[in-house]
Amino acid sequence: MANDKDVLEEAKEAFELAAETEADNRKEALDDLRFARLAEQWPEKIVQQRQSEGRPCLTVNRLPAFIRQVTNDARQNKPSIKVHPADSDADPYTARIYDGLIRNIEVTSRADVAYDTALDFAVTMGFGYFRINTDYACEDNFDLDIVVKRIANPFTVYGDPNSTETDSSDWETAFVVEQIPKARFEKKYKGADKVDWQSGPYSALKAPWRDDDEVLIAEHFNREEVPKTILLLSDQSIVAEEVFAARRGEYEAAGITVAGARASRGYKVTQRIMSGAEVLETNDWPGKYVPIVPVYGDEVNVEGKRVFRGLVRDAKDAQRMFNFWRTASTELVALAPKAPFIGPKGAFKSDGRWATANTKSHAYLEYDGQIPPQRQPFAGVPAGALQEALNASDDMKAILGLYDASLGARSNETSGRAILARQREGDVSTFNFIDNLSRAIEHAGRIIIDLIPSVYTGQRIVRVLGPQNQVSAVPLNTAVPMKTDTGEMISHVYDLARGKYDLTVETGPSFTTRREEAASQMLELIRAFPPAASVLGDLLAKNLDWPGADEIATRLRTLLPATLMGGNPGAANADVQKLQAQIAQLTQALNAAQQDKQIEAAKIQIDAYKAQTERLKAHADVVQKNRPIVPGMP
Repeated sequence: MANDKDVLEEAKEAFELAAETEADNRKEALDDLRFARLAEQWPEKIVQQRQSEGRPCLTVNRLPAFIRQVTNDARQNKPSIKVHPADSDADPYTARIYDGLIRNIEVTSRADVAYDTALDFAVTMGFGYFRINTDYACEDNFDLDIVVKRIANPFTVYGDPNSTETDSSDWETAFVVEQIPKARFEKKYKGADKVDWQSGPYSALKAPWRDDDEVLIAEHFNREEVPKTILLLSDQSIVAEEVFAARRGEYEAAGITVAGARASRGYKVTQRIMSGAEVLETNDWPGKYVPIVPVYGDEVNVEGKRVFRGLVRDAKDAQRMFNFWRTASTELVALAPKAPFIGPKGAFKSDGRWATANTKSHAYLEYDGQIPPQRQPFAGVPAGALQEALNASDDMKAILGLYDASLGARSNETSGRAILARQREGDVSTFNFIDNLSRAIEHAGRIIIDLIPSVYTGQRIVRVLGPQNQVSAVPLNTAVPMKTDTGEMISHVYDLARGKYDLTVETGPSFTTRREEAASQMLELIRAFPPAASVLGDLLAKNLDWPGADEIATRLRTLLPATLMGGNPGAANADVQKLQAQIAQLTQALNAAQQDKQIEAAKIQIDAYKAQTERLKAHADVVQKNRPIVPGMP
């Protein structure tokens, strides 16, 4: 218990340091979140003052549209993890299993929700988090799976105050806290035991560990460097001593022995669940990284202190100005004093309908005196207030780097190239957020690769997903027949603990988007080069996303030449020669038909000339016959 007490005190000191270090970032982040997402954009004193005077406080919140522009762009271009062999013991076929296994982990645990939630907070207020967990595959077996989980409330995470890396790979400590009621705490952690809240260690707890009827529970990850021994086996593979001990039976069955050993250094991560009064649970984490992954926005280091900022931090003043001027213009127009009629005293006494002349339409109005009342003209829309609102709107776009073209609105660009260029400027100005998400996913992949050999052990069957989400079941640590890339059948063992693997992260459209893009590009190719339709028709139909596309692709495929279908090249050549002969015959027939048509056209033209000649001759004879006789002329 003394050891637990020391551990608890050290953890509480680490928590206080982390909370103190992050206090300013968390305060600014909370203000950004409320400002951008909850539209709390007016100072409380001004709101109270204007409400007491009956004046409006309009909020025209434009920031969510800018935030969605960045986050939705990231949703359309999901970073994907690609695993590569990193040493001589690793092989590309097992790397593909790593790929498919990680893809299956992301799909089954809905990792895209975790990524999107973390990025949304990073864009809005400067930081967000997701985590890597292990859990049983089913409730009725002992097989563990790796899962990616979102952290819905980033304010529950306290990272390592001494960290300098952007992906938390150097975190030595981290806390995930939860404030729960006393009754739930007793039920979840104490079982049948009752907690003495009036005396004992829990009675002495102060904020933040105890607040009225709630208790703070902290999940603490602690990472420390520890000595370890690595073994050189008789098959020239290198494993840690604890891995060999856990799989001794498998190695002995394969006849593999230890050929050498040496001392090394490694990392050990311990997970502890604690309240402020005691350590409730202690677990050894199977990996060497703290499994909490941050996604940061803009990072600025000011005199050694890391400051995290979201997209909206600098645009808040422009948004406040926009709200003020829109409110001012609305107030000047809608709440302007209405005194449209001016007349001499007593002119309005003769007819009581003058009192409702502003709100009702009357057929006529009577007045006393010689001078009728006169209607005063409307003062007009306040052009100055509207112009200032436009200026504030332009300031907001300039600060965020997102203009009308990026948001899909009409702007002063007229050509398609100009619109795309302006959209490109918006993508470039906010690309740092998407790039930070890629770095976070890269570190998440590194954590998963580190966990896989410790989690997926023994002879078990795992589900893997291909690039197009094809589902396959792969047996681990068992010799299975496999077809190599050259078509050769071999016996292969998928041993995930053998060899080292590294990864890269590729950012681009998802498979569905790529398929749609492929169909669009094929259509453009066919428009530019129509003969390509005869060989691309089945591929185009296959990539179209509507019912019956696969059936159409199958039918079009039957029309392809034998060489494209994988048939006999000799038979294909014979078919080509036969088609060429038929084309030559048709060409000759066409030329003959064209010649016949030319002769017939010439005959028609000659007959027309003859007819015209006969008409002219007949006309001359008539003229000559009817000409009057003039003396002296023939």
